[in-house]
Amino acid sequence: MRQPKLLDYLLLVLLALIWASAFFNIKIATYSFGPVTIALLRVFFGAIPVLLLCYYNKIKIEAFSKDWHWFAMIGFINLVAPFFLIAYGIKSVQSNLAAILMSTTPLSSTVLGHFYTKNEKFNFIKTFGILIGFSGIIYLFSDNLLIDENNFLSALLILLGSTCYVVGGVLTLKISKKKNENVTGSILIWAIIILIPLASLTEQPWNVEPSLESTISVIYLGLVSTGIAWLLRFRILVNNGLIFQSQVSYLIPIFGTILSYIFLKELITIKVLISLIAVCVGVYFVRKADNKKLLK
Repeated sequence: MRQPKLLDYLLLVLLALIWASAFFNIKIATYSFGPVTIALLRVFFGAIPVLLLCYYNKIKIEAFSKDWHWFAMIGFINLVAPFFLIAYGIKSVQSNLAAILMSTTPLSSTVLGHFYTKNEKFNFIKTFGILIGFSGIIYLFSDNLLIDENNFLSALLILLGSTCYVVGGVLTLKISKKKNENVTGSILIWAIIILIPLASLTEQPWNVEPSLESTISVIYLGLVSTGIAWLLRFRILVNNGLIFQSQVSYLIPIFGTILSYIFLKELITIKVLISLIAVCVGVYFVRKADNKKLLK
């Protein structure tokens, strides 16, 4: 690993912007497409740059090897389920709320890691961070201007989507010795295989007459927010390590809230700002505890 340079910080900010921009683009995509179709198109277009890189670098894709069941399971839990749940939820809530709700992933992974791994146990700093972060989410649900009885379930489904990412991450540890590009390419292939019949049976996407803006958004979600973002994440991890890359967690909800206001003029209430600060502070303390452990 090398000491971060200006370019590395710029790439980190770019990665945060790309991932944060996914939320308002999902909202725009829902104007024309159903959530299953959005998930399918996202993994289809996302697979293109990843598989091209694997082909260029002669990285073997093991989607149909003896470990196919792991790739299929992770593809469903880490891609199919969260992409569907987030798209379904964003239909009824503001995309800036989705950005804040999804930013709880580091907090959820810490809780799950305590119970399912040997070296990720709670300590005082982690517990403090988790309590602050989830208190912010609970407070966000009290914002009756943005979350009411009509979209309460949608907000919960987005939270469930963030939990799917965490569970998928734990399962990925089962094949952690394989190359990141191979794993990503393989789970994208299985996600496509799973989603094609689901989209065909439930939404018949061939009957859709999408608007231009929804079409651009769904292609962007696949090529940029999924495919290119994962490749950028690989580069940052290889060059600067996990500690540096994990700082993206603080930036995503902030950029997501700003971008949703710029492009969709979404309402930002005082409770949204307080919840955003609480989640970022919570993630900061959790990451601080993890960083101390990694530096020992």
